[in-house]
Amino acid sequence: MNTIKEKDVIKVKVTAVQPYGVFVNYDKDYNGLIHISEVSYGFVKDINDFVTVGDDIYAEVIDIDDKENHLKLSIKDINYKNDGSKLIRLAETKKGFEPLKEHLDLWINDKIKEIMNKM
Repeated sequence: MNTIKEKDVIKVKVTAVQPYGVFVNYDKDYNGLIHISEVSYGFVKDINDFVTVGDDIYAEVIDIDDKENHLKLSIKDINYKNDGSKLIRLAETKKGFEPLKEHLDLWINDKIKEIMNKM
């Protein structure tokens, strides 16, 4: 009987690394894939920079196919190498670049005055 569920963080063993993702094994019964899009929020040039075959890592369960014993997993929101704890991501500001727009002229004028005073 399956005791894992979506959102669980489980310890897996890396069995293969391909350009498109990482294959893992969980508890001898389940095989899983960490797709390249679930490795990092940033650009992943080479998955081998993150894991190597034989590594024991933590992964978050995204989806479970009990019929085929396949798992879809992610490592981008957790501390996958150490303890599987959730990573804290900074929330984007709703203002975006608005503060820059509001202050840019002031900052430029202040810098011009500073330079002129040195002459």
